[in-house]
Amino acid sequence: MSLDTIKQPIAAELDVFEERFREAMRSHVPLLDKITWYIVQRKGKQVRPMLVLLSARLFGPITEASYSAASLVELLHTATLVHDDVVDDAYERRGFFSINALWKNKIAVLVGDFLLSQGLLLSVRHQQFRLLEIVSRAVKEMAEGELLQMEKARRLDIKEDIYYEIIRQKTASLIAAACSAGAASTAVNEADIECIRLFGEKTGMAFQIRDDLFDFGTDDVGKPLGIDIKEKKMTLPLIYALSKTDRPTRRHIINLIKNESDKTEKVAEVIAFVRQSGGLEYAREVMYRYRREAFGLLDQIADSPARQSLRDLLMFVTERKK
Repeated sequence: MSLDTIKQPIAAELDVFEERFREAMRSHVPLLDKITWYIVQRKGKQVRPMLVLLSARLFGPITEASYSAASLVELLHTATLVHDDVVDDAYERRGFFSINALWKNKIAVLVGDFLLSQGLLLSVRHQQFRLLEIVSRAVKEMAEGELLQMEKARRLDIKEDIYYEIIRQKTASLIAAACSAGAASTAVNEADIECIRLFGEKTGMAFQIRDDLFDFGTDDVGKPLGIDIKEKKMTLPLIYALSKTDRPTRRHIINLIKNESDKTEKVAEVIAFVRQSGGLEYAREVMYRYRREAFGLLDQIADSPARQSLRDLLMFVTERKK
């Protein structure tokens, strides 16, 4: 299933959104205009605007509020990515140089602030306070999730329940916000909006676990990467593997992550440990459980081409190869 096929029920509306999003990024400051043009040129798969517009289309025709919701989500998402690259000292994103790599940290932070404020102004200008509340809450949760992960990374003592809370805040909250903002722009029934918000949250959880699996070089991806291990991030396959081993092995693996994660052969040892322990199979089963729960929520909404596209999009993000 290709993204182009999934987009079909909202293809024309996505084109309108793209034009509006470009307009929302414009500035009369030449440097800022140059940077925002660079951001627009290297946009990703547009999964979040698709989620907004498909969720809106479930309950009626796309409205002005639907376009505002899509722009607001994408502006705030882009702002958080720009800030994340500064926080992580990352010089690449999706194969392109990051903003901080090209223009340094000070400018990147200010660009993120500009995008954040543009999103806030867009919703206030149209008095769409409900949408502003939905998306602002997600940005707050993303910051809290990131800080919770940093706090726990120092001791490497994350248990499964804390891991789920971290990914719910860091990743699932914005996907849930995209779905609920879209639904809120066309639906009148609060139960429907909450149902689609939960669908987005379950989708986000499954999406992040799929992302975690890539780190261990699952067979369909190829060479092990180990980026999360190098960054001392505790992901579900690793948490499960550590919970199932004896104390000396656990101490040894944690020591490797804490003190030797800059050495390729030590990272490979951790990856081998996780793969042999059944950590990948366990994480994959949890991902499928979240996917089944998301499908169950979607089945409560009347069938339509938009609903089918949301099902297909969920399959796409959980079966993706990169």
